[in-house]
Amino acid sequence: MRSGNKFFDDAAKLAGSAAGVVSGVRREVEALVRQRLEEVLVSMDLVRREEFDAVKNTLVAARAEQELLNERINVLQKQLERYCRIPEKTRKPRGKTSSKSKASTEKSN
Repeated sequence: MRSGNKFFDDAAKLAGSAAGVVSGVRREVEALVRQRLEEVLVSMDLVRREEFDAVKNTLVAARAEQELLNERINVLQKQLERYCRIPEKTRKPRGKTSSKSKASTEKSN
């Protein structure tokens, strides 16, 4: 009877040791996988979520401001048209003047 109990005691100790070894191996494998995954992510040049959210919020604010400024420009253009009475078809596009028009302007002065 004593020998049977000793066998089971030894088997239980061995199983406990094996479980501890398996647990240690599992932790070591997890650490290696985590380290390798971090290396891959760093090499991909990804941004952190906080940085992405900050840039996104800045972009949303800039877009809203741009829309307000565009609306303000439209209102000012309408006021200018009303006060100056310049038909839209006869308006000249803004841009650089050609060298011919500069020369004719200088001759007339």
